Amino acid sequence: MIIGKHEVRGKVMDSFTRCEHYHSELDIVAIKFACCNTYYPCYRCHLETAGHTAEAWPKADSNKKAILCGSCHNEMSIEAYKKADSCPFCHADFNPGCENHYHYYFG
Repeated sequence: MIIGKHEVRGKVMDSFTRCEHYHSELDIVAIKFACCNTYYPCYRCHLETAGHTAEAWPKADSNKKAILCGSCHNEMSIEAYKKADSCPFCHADFNPGCENHYHYYFG
């Protein structure tokens, strides 16, 4: 699915990047995976549809733009996302529970 000007793969349900696994009002980010440079709504979507093993972003790449806000479709760096409770562009709130899954995405 094209979200803004970015392709988001996986089991995407809507233009806010919600997927069949995570679809609350706050589940509005897609994460670009280091292994394939491709956005997916979640690690489970990647696991089920990518056809390869996921790789987390190394800490040295925390300045890479790898987070897509599903509300305004702006990209942000990993570092900016990890420091924010909401999008720095549109101020849409992010799901604080996503922090529990950082180990799948970020080294």
